[in-house]
Amino acid sequence: MNIELADELTDYLKRMSRVGSTEILQVEVLRGGVSNRTVLVKRENGEEWVLKQALERLRVREEWLSDPARIHREAEGLRWLPRLTPPGSVTPLIFEDREFHLLAMEAVPRPHENWKLVLLEGRLDLHHVRQFAQLLGHIHLCSSHQEETLRTLFRDRSFFDSLRLDPYYRFTAEREPAATSFLTDLIRETQQISVALVHGDYSPKNILIYQNRLILVDHEVIHWGDPAFDIGFSLTHLLSKTHHCSQHRQQFHQAAVVYWTTYLDTIQGVSWFASLEERAVRHTLGCLLARVAGKSQLEYLSEHERRLQRSLILEFIAQQPAGITELIDQFVYRLEDYA
Repeated sequence: MNIELADELTDYLKRMSRVGSTEILQVEVLRGGVSNRTVLVKRENGEEWVLKQALERLRVREEWLSDPARIHREAEGLRWLPRLTPPGSVTPLIFEDREFHLLAMEAVPRPHENWKLVLLEGRLDLHHVRQFAQLLGHIHLCSSHQEETLRTLFRDRSFFDSLRLDPYYRFTAEREPAATSFLTDLIRETQQISVALVHGDYSPKNILIYQNRLILVDHEVIHWGDPAFDIGFSLTHLLSKTHHCSQHRQQFHQAAVVYWTTYLDTIQGVSWFASLEERAVRHTLGCLLARVAGKSQLEYLSEHERRLQRSLILEFIAQQPAGITELIDQFVYRLEDYA
């Protein structure tokens, strides 16, 4: 079954008694994602659902395969994340279907905006940046307090490997000889560390803004592992926009620093706090390089911007900054040198 075909989806929902047998549904295909079919369903009673169906082959130029069963990991994330995050930060799960590898969740009410698009327009609000940091901090901090349960539920990292380590780090290591040793060591280190629940796709594209509140979506890579990956992955998006949105560079520079310091304030007291920053630096460098040389490249960067980012990050890998704030500052200062 293909949920992007309105007749097939409507027939399925009625056959499974998810909606009324005579109910008229409005079905809208949502574009933008590469790993799932995503559809908005509007019901006669006013309810709106988002249905997601995992793809085996992702919609990118390079061959990129991942088991569609990962949608059920996302469903597990939807069951647990509301217990770990501020109220209203995660959309409620409605149902999942293991036969067709799909789930349904409540749609975020309208009007809402995608934070990635807001940022690319240069509309940067530090209140949102702080929320972004606090939300991630809560996931890491609160999951650490429930390690015995969550470590078991989310111990499988196969989806993280197929959707992150392989297309980001291994693929890039094969194509960037100067970074091969660095990325190979980073993969090995990441596989060995297991201290908190890691979202794995913590990005502005997975944040919707509704009534000035951030709502997190898309949880298929969630696993028990190294929270430093989430820092590197998310900070990469802020720094790459610092690069791309040159007219707002100083504001994005400030936002990146605020993001890091707010996150640190949120997770104070966890046992793994002391060793986090060094690994977060390495993951930021790895992700910054992967997003211009890996399978999933940032579409908004021009070819010139990709080449420059690649060059800068290879230099930083050869001589790594001592901490996150130093990395942020050096990245921005070097961009200014090339301006």
